[in-house]
Amino acid sequence: MTAQLIDGKALSQKLRQEVSGRVKALKAGGIVPGLAVILVGEDPASQVYVRNKVRACEETGMYSVLEKWPDTLTEAELLARVQELNEDKNIHGILVQLPLPRQIDATKVIESIAPEKDVDGFHVASAGALMTGLPGFWPCTPYGCMKMLEHIGYDLKGKHAVVIGRSNIVGKPVAMMLLQQNATVTICHSATKNLKDMTLQADVIVAAVGKRKLLTADMVKPGAVVLDVGMNRTEEGKLCGDVDFDGVKEVAGWITPVPGGVGPMTITMLMVNTCESAERSAGQR
Repeated sequence: MTAQLIDGKALSQKLRQEVSGRVKALKAGGIVPGLAVILVGEDPASQVYVRNKVRACEETGMYSVLEKWPDTLTEAELLARVQELNEDKNIHGILVQLPLPRQIDATKVIESIAPEKDVDGFHVASAGALMTGLPGFWPCTPYGCMKMLEHIGYDLKGKHAVVIGRSNIVGKPVAMMLLQQNATVTICHSATKNLKDMTLQADVIVAAVGKRKLLTADMVKPGAVVLDVGMNRTEEGKLCGDVDFDGVKEVAGWITPVPGGVGPMTITMLMVNTCESAERSAGQR
């Protein structure tokens, strides 16, 4: 048995085309969805992420503002700028790229973003909305995972999903999303005993820890869906995930590759959230 690939790159392009159509409809009504991206410092990885986000805005017809600030920026200055963007009617989404310099409290900055513009889905109000099933913005990476399951037509009702990782960015929110789809959810983490016993029961596994080859073939039930959210490097410097892809693909029913799996979906879901924010401001949602 060889698993079917869930092509995140292809699905991402399809979703971006749908967003482009929604953007055109908004523009016809005089609204241009706008995303403000703030980068503080010179972190190389952050610069790449930010550049890709701005490019995605351009591809879908959105308006983007990229602000680059030196790492000497104070917390008060950043909070003041976020407040200005909160009040800017042309901006529908605000994203402050993490990590931030040590003198800035990232939590305080995230909580200063107006919930209706929190397109990253990190605000405590967004987390609360997800927890209680109310409308809000879902964090982009787990949202992308759910879109991939939807894409393959996977019915989660009554299925056992095991999430490896409990971060606020992926693990916890994806567990809540799976629960909303009537899956039975188990969250595993660094203190979990007998991880293999848990994963062998799983119909769906989401690996989101950041540890190479964490999930191996002997830990996967035949036919299971495996979503690899990990982002690591091999000794040769090649990108890889948390899953031993070559081994697991011979057991799983569906699997996401790294690169080309969950990764491309993250920025795409940011575009989806920003477009939805603009639609809400226009009273269309």
